[in-house]
Amino acid sequence: MDVMQLLNLKGKIILVSGGAGQYGKSITEGLAEAGATVIIASRNSEQIQTVASEMQRRAMDVHGMQVDQADPDSVKALVKSIREQFGGLNGFINNAVSRPMKGYDAPIEQFGESMRVNATGMMDILREMTDLIIQSGGGSVVNISSMMGMYAPIYSNYEGAPGMGDLPPDYCFHNAGLIMLTRFMAKKHAGKNIRFNCISPGGLFNHQHEKFIENYCKQVPLGRMANQDDIKGLVVLLSSDAGAYINGENILMDGGLYA
Repeated sequence: MDVMQLLNLKGKIILVSGGAGQYGKSITEGLAEAGATVIIASRNSEQIQTVASEMQRRAMDVHGMQVDQADPDSVKALVKSIREQFGGLNGFINNAVSRPMKGYDAPIEQFGESMRVNATGMMDILREMTDLIIQSGGGSVVNISSMMGMYAPIYSNYEGAPGMGDLPPDYCFHNAGLIMLTRFMAKKHAGKNIRFNCISPGGLFNHQHEKFIENYCKQVPLGRMANQDDIKGLVVLLSSDAGAYINGENILMDGGLYA
């Protein structure tokens, strides 16, 4: 088959959780540009609808729906809405994240809140959307983790960047778990025409302190941080027939930092 046909997502219904965030918007844009009908969902209904409206004005088939992934009833309501409005689901980009823990010495209750959303809640929405995709005939799940789920932080990157070096441990904890969960799900659902893969991005440029950017980029062979477009092609590949034989993988997207 022609490679452009393999990458074409026309006719595919794909959900992006956290679709109004930095990576979420870029992921949504990439999927829509490849022809998918994209549903973006998060707790902030107003923000989601704003992003969806902006993309609709650019002739992209993007729709906003509200969900609180820490609330099982809200997740079930999202499944019901997707089934009623779109008839099923072909893909899920598991991208939503909450960051209640602000540093190593933060109150332990913040770690518990993080796990409620990023572990228990994430497992709930992942399981529900997996079932919906299987019921719809199969498809693809892409979990968005982080390089910090694979490697410890490089603390020298934060030298000379006030306020940036106190990193929360929950972030490493749940991202590492998500990578292993991806492999588990691939084996658990073998033979059901569904694939599970994971992307672990490196540092995304977000106007950080200039000293941090300088320190970071010195260590990256490509000489820069990730930009908004870097993840788009990889998500489309893993969501499309072009990635039909990629399953149970975690792909490190860090510009060569950990090469």
